[in-house]
Amino acid sequence: MRSNNNWGQYRQTNRGPLVFAWLMCLVFVGFIAARGIAAIEFNRGCGGYLRRAADANTIELARNNLNTAISYLRVNGLTTGYTSVLYTTPDEDIGFWFSNLESSLKELESISPEATPLEQSNVLLKLRETILHDAGESGDRVTSPDGISVYPNNALFGLWGILSFSLMIVCFVYWFKEYS
Repeated sequence: MRSNNNWGQYRQTNRGPLVFAWLMCLVFVGFIAARGIAAIEFNRGCGGYLRRAADANTIELARNNLNTAISYLRVNGLTTGYTSVLYTTPDEDIGFWFSNLESSLKELESISPEATPLEQSNVLLKLRETILHDAGESGDRVTSPDGISVYPNNALFGLWGILSFSLMIVCFVYWFKEYS
């Protein structure tokens, strides 16, 4: 610990850890903002259209919205791979998810315009069950692999978040312990 008579001078000259902690705080806020922006962009290009396809009341509406979502996935290379970083799990399999969506689109395209309302309703219900999952109290949510909005940069985003948060905490703890 420092003596009280030199404390003010010492505190003003050794702010490096505090400045670095605030810098890491800004980097971490940047990480949160980047994840948020990526999620919004994914929802605007794909997730929202998947939701609209699931909510569609006609085969044509469902087909158009599902086709838009699948086109987005193809253009952005979201057709194969896993969103996980350390180990793979079935719920993070982009290939299965994409194939499931394509199969649903083929089924929508195979329905004839002369199909009975019951047949159309059954296909739309099956599509809804494919696209949405029950999220409990928060309602239904679009089924998609976790981290799809930042794929294929999941490892970089994970590293960015973990390092910036950890360094921020370490620097704040060091500064408070050393200089208070």
